[in-house]
Amino acid sequence: MTTSFAIDAIGHIRSPYKQKFAIPRQPRLVDTARAQLVLTGEFNHEEFVRGIEDFTHIWVLFRFHETADKGYSALVRPPRLGGNARKGVFATRATFRPNAIGMSAVELLGVDYANGQVILQLGGVDLLDGTPVLDIKPYLPYSDALPDASAGFADTRPQTQMTVSFSEQALAFIATLDPALQLETFITQVLQQDPRPAYKKNKEGTQSYGMTLYDFNIRWQVDGEHNHVEQISPL
Repeated sequence: MTTSFAIDAIGHIRSPYKQKFAIPRQPRLVDTARAQLVLTGEFNHEEFVRGIEDFTHIWVLFRFHETADKGYSALVRPPRLGGNARKGVFATRATFRPNAIGMSAVELLGVDYANGQVILQLGGVDLLDGTPVLDIKPYLPYSDALPDASAGFADTRPQTQMTVSFSEQALAFIATLDPALQLETFITQVLQQDPRPAYKKNKEGTQSYGMTLYDFNIRWQVDGEHNHVEQISPL
């Protein structure tokens, strides 16, 4: 029986998420998150994706490349449980997995063929910039959607009461950008997910944070259940 395999990446992700911090914990929680799946090497040929435009969503199988070298754990602490309770790694979608493989069902917005490059346009992604892609499969609603299934401790969509406001500087900066970027809505959706580590969420007092989205540095403060975006600046 073969127990090891060599897997070649078929492409990589260009994503607005330049760091792990602030990436939503599941796909489609931030529906304004746009990304590109760039096919590479021998897989960069339109024959590999012929007919894929007929599907509205696809499965993307990928490698957790930033944590793969850190090994795996039999027990992990899911953020949905406050970062305290332990669950078996195979009972979660944690990144510290034996083969560091992840999967996301994302929206397929279109396919571009330009200058010899095949690029899939994606929506609702939860993927880090530079993520190696291992495979692509069409999403089949009749088979993949199981509305009567039970999902244990993650049975419902995560909800927070977080609100978001923007400073005059932040809004003025956004006004200079292409409206198609939807940066204000994108930032709002990201912050409504409350990307802070679990141990920070019960801290009292104002907390300051920063994150990189697209090519912008975003600084904001959290006070209770409210996020205030103080400054947005180009990198």
